[in-house]
Amino acid sequence: MDFWTAVKTCFNKYATFRGRATRPEYWWFVLFLFIANIVLSVLDFALFGMHAQSMQPISTIFSLVTILPSLAAAVRRLHDTGRSGWWLLLIFIPILGFLVLIWFLAQPSEEGENDFGPAPGEAGAGTSIPRVNRQ
Repeated sequence: MDFWTAVKTCFNKYATFRGRATRPEYWWFVLFLFIANIVLSVLDFALFGMHAQSMQPISTIFSLVTILPSLAAAVRRLHDTGRSGWWLLLIFIPILGFLVLIWFLAQPSEEGENDFGPAPGEAGAGTSIPRVNRQ
């Protein structure tokens, strides 16, 4: 999955918390959010200046608009690793929770179908990949 496909997929699944998201889909979307926030913060600074009382309206609006798709993508990514979306609450544990959550989000996908649906992939998310038992 390339950069723009991942961004389009995450915005098309704006508030979809069911299903699974591959590692590239999630991390390309995170990179997009990071770059967009930097660009919009620079734009805010250029347009409104930097004062102690001033808010950055453009980047704040962007962050509010993208909070739901970023949460949905993170939950789908956790689903892809075989974990419940409730693990996202680890973010509220200072430092350690953030590090553990990053570890979970960076894990490889579970192969085949899991409790959260079929594996996303080139064959299509509507088909499941059967597990092969090797002896």
